[in-house]
Amino acid sequence: MPVITCIDDLKRMHRARTPRMFYDYAESGSYTEQTFRDNTTDFQQIRLRQKVAVDMSGRTLASEMIGLPVSMPVGLAPVGLTGMQSADGEIKAARAAEKAGVPFCLSTMSICSLEDVAAHTTQPFMFQLYVMKDQEFLEGIIARAKAVNCSALVLTLDLQILGQRHKDLKNGLSAPPKLTASSIADLATRWRWGIEMLQTKRRFFGNIVGHAKGVTDTANLASWTAEQFDPQLDWTKIARIRDLWGGKLILKGILDADDARIAADFGADAIVVSNHGGRQLDGALSSIRMLPEIVAAVGDRVEIHLDSGIRSGQDVLKAIALGAHATWIGRAYIHGLGAMGEAGVTAAIEVIRKELDVSMALCGERDIGNVGRHNVLVPTEWATAYA
Repeated sequence: MPVITCIDDLKRMHRARTPRMFYDYAESGSYTEQTFRDNTTDFQQIRLRQKVAVDMSGRTLASEMIGLPVSMPVGLAPVGLTGMQSADGEIKAARAAEKAGVPFCLSTMSICSLEDVAAHTTQPFMFQLYVMKDQEFLEGIIARAKAVNCSALVLTLDLQILGQRHKDLKNGLSAPPKLTASSIADLATRWRWGIEMLQTKRRFFGNIVGHAKGVTDTANLASWTAEQFDPQLDWTKIARIRDLWGGKLILKGILDADDARIAADFGADAIVVSNHGGRQLDGALSSIRMLPEIVAAVGDRVEIHLDSGIRSGQDVLKAIALGAHATWIGRAYIHGLGAMGEAGVTAAIEVIRKELDVSMALCGERDIGNVGRHNVLVPTEWATAYA
């Protein structure tokens, strides 16, 4: 087994072992990809404050996310097509998360279904919902999430319409991949991936095919999804979904202080400061840059999580220091999955954990709950009301 020291090690392996269309799907943003790049480079502008001559023994990263105990404040974010990065990918990622004591959230656009993941895990996982126009499907999938005892519903608010990702269009992204001259040539060099895929029956969108009316194969799936994202999603519809669900609710896609205030008034259990990994509105500010303003607006009224741009334990530490209660990783664990399957997800989680632990200690803290603004230095041009 190769020595894995950072997420970039897994990223290189992922790129070499996974078909181009699925690697590009994970490692891309919309339009010019400015926000996609800023999500990571803005983390690099934040500096950590080193402290010496302090007792570094007895450290703990243990925390809670919406009242649920976690081994560290990091969850595996919902990522569509995870089962195309590695055969049965959602099951592998969920099992790795369970072993590590961190949450896993399944995407509506997953390859493995809610029932598939529940059958292969022993602990409840979260479910991420895209709001579709088809009310029968919407009510049905919420009922299915309840039936498998999902611990929370993560409602994505920033995908009423789909941002354009140039690479996906050029690659002809589909699940399973359509056989063209270019895709066949690419797949021929990824034979290990192909052999694994031939050994599983899970190669379609498992939460949709066979559950949405009239969707029985990839042909009618494509037309169904193209017209189903609900552009009329508003707070009235969100309230109806909350009532249908009746459990813990996380609102994902908050990138504005005013929207955060509305979400807090709404009574969400948590919000996720997120720009969808730079995959929706290109040109928006990075999640980490918007975090302090949102914390200043609602930090004592609702639990604040953050995703988009986290590639290391130090990134997690910086987000917690700026007021996030917890964080979510997407690409970081997807690189591990594409590189080495379940073992790769475990490796990604442990890379994050070790770097978070060591960096926290060198900042003079022994408990992640004590990390705060005093542990970081932020660029002066970021200053807003929170400074």
